[in-house]
Amino acid sequence: MPLKYYVPLAISGFAALIILFTPASGVPSGFEHSDKIIHFSLFAALAYSSRFAAIGVMKTLTWTVGFAILSEVLQAVLPLGRSGSALDALFDVFGVIAGLLVAVRFVPARSAIH
Repeated sequence: MPLKYYVPLAISGFAALIILFTPASGVPSGFEHSDKIIHFSLFAALAYSSRFAAIGVMKTLTWTVGFAILSEVLQAVLPLGRSGSALDALFDVFGVIAGLLVAVRFVPARSAIH
């Protein structure tokens, strides 16, 4: 698979690391529940870009949901001044599902390339 198909995944992965692991003092506040929109959108982008990179549906589902859970656990235990949230993880999973559904419609099949 040409490298260009992995660039969106690398960008969204890097953004996820920054957004999820920035210390609380550096996180801007928004309107109530705006963090849920961010979690949903971030994980939708991760799932979509994973499929764009021709990573299989089950592999994408596994790594993104695993990352969602791990990120919430790490937010709770690392000295970032943040807390883990089961509700945030739930919105992460909703985002993954949405990203996969959008990918079904818009990501071209590249099975012939493999």
